[in-house]
Amino acid sequence: MKSDITKRGVARAPHRSLLRAMGLTDRELDQPFIGVINSFNELIPGHIHLNAIADAVKGGVRSAGGTPFEVNTIGVCDGIAMGHLGMKYSLPSREVIADSVEIVAQAHAFDGVVFVTNCDKIVPGMLMAAARLNVPSIFISGGPMLAGRLGDHPGEKFDVNTMFMAVGRVNKGEMSEAELDELERVACPGCGSCAGMFTANTMNCLTEALGMSLPGSGTVPAVDARRIGLAREAGRQIMDLISRNVCPRDIMTEEAFRNAFMVDMALGGSTNSVLHLIAIAHEAGIEFPLERLNEISDVTPHLTKLSPAGEYRIEDLDLAGGIPAVMKEIEKLLDEGVKRASGRTLSQELARVKVRDSQVIRPFDQPHSPTGGLRILFGNLAPEGAVVKSAAVSPGMMSYSGEARVFDSEEEATEAILAGSIRPGQVVVIRYEGPKGGPGMREMLGPTSILSGMGLGDSVGLITDGRFSGATKGAAISHVSPEAASMGPIATLK
Repeated sequence: MKSDITKRGVARAPHRSLLRAMGLTDRELDQPFIGVINSFNELIPGHIHLNAIADAVKGGVRSAGGTPFEVNTIGVCDGIAMGHLGMKYSLPSREVIADSVEIVAQAHAFDGVVFVTNCDKIVPGMLMAAARLNVPSIFISGGPMLAGRLGDHPGEKFDVNTMFMAVGRVNKGEMSEAELDELERVACPGCGSCAGMFTANTMNCLTEALGMSLPGSGTVPAVDARRIGLAREAGRQIMDLISRNVCPRDIMTEEAFRNAFMVDMALGGSTNSVLHLIAIAHEAGIEFPLERLNEISDVTPHLTKLSPAGEYRIEDLDLAGGIPAVMKEIEKLLDEGVKRASGRTLSQELARVKVRDSQVIRPFDQPHSPTGGLRILFGNLAPEGAVVKSAAVSPGMMSYSGEARVFDSEEEATEAILAGSIRPGQVVVIRYEGPKGGPGMREMLGPTSILSGMGLGDSVGLITDGRFSGATKGAAISHVSPEAASMGPIATLK
């Protein structure tokens, strides 16, 4: 066992004495040491319940003959950090999380790791760490939040994106502050990652598509009892992965990343998935050129329209069969021989899967679009690429030109939008918000959602060298590279 370097032999008596100080028995010292990396905190609704998930994981580890050690790492709630200085810290937190996990796992020589995770930067940060460590690992997410409801709007579902759009409606005079207050109290009804196909749920779903979590981990709601069962099973399964020495780089192969990007295209996931999956692949020693994503998009139909692109939420996707059902629908495009953390091949996982709601997950030959929900764009403003969530762009905006309204910060752009100075037929350009220019490459859900709330989402374009949130809807082009702070062409735009 890798952990033997901390506990075997005469020279490790001092080490064992410290382990015994925590109540470990001889039997527990003899068993594999399993790190349970938990991002629980009392700051993020997607994490507030993760202690219960971690407890179930530890129970599973113990039942299968392992000794679990729970360790915490940090997290940032993008929704709460949105629109102010806090968002400059969100993307850098991904690297801090990856580093912190690497430090504790290497320093304490874990034989295996179970990652208890949720939300935007925490999921990819932990996946990056798993690829670096390359010891047997499995993921269990905290699951998605249920959609909010209002008694006098029985057919409608709400989420945090609804709230950002509502700010625009109030500013336009279409909603009263009393109505805003009523909506605010029900839009986010409990624990879990925000209810739409935003970045957090995109990354949880793609973790499942990659094979690093058990089927269901990406979509079973946070409050569903099945999630506790999944967590317990993940704790047991890590012991099987250790016994067979199956490590993350055995699972996260080039073929697995191609599968994940295909699922991403079918889902119409967050634009941030591009930034995260490529970083995870890099940590696994795999280079994935941006141009390949368009090749994947060209052959992958867009099968689901979840918020912000449509009215369905993650709970609806789960009822329709979840990620296994999406993968089943595009099965002929996937490499089914890849290894999975479940211990089965993808082919074995999909053998008995079926789509339970063909409105939520459309048939392969009846897609929303014959091509995927994300596109990589190249042009005179983005010679090194930019990303658009094409699934959330209305048909009328696919070909578009307009007067540029150029702003050198999110705050300047938001002020102009709220002041009513942005008109249909214009293009809002927000620059100096990239990794260097921000600094921190902020997500900017505010400007896009306020424009949508003001009824301008289908008549105003947006371009930025920063990022737009996974909840963004409309002709919003982000990640423009090179960024303005690196003398990219966007810096010269007037």
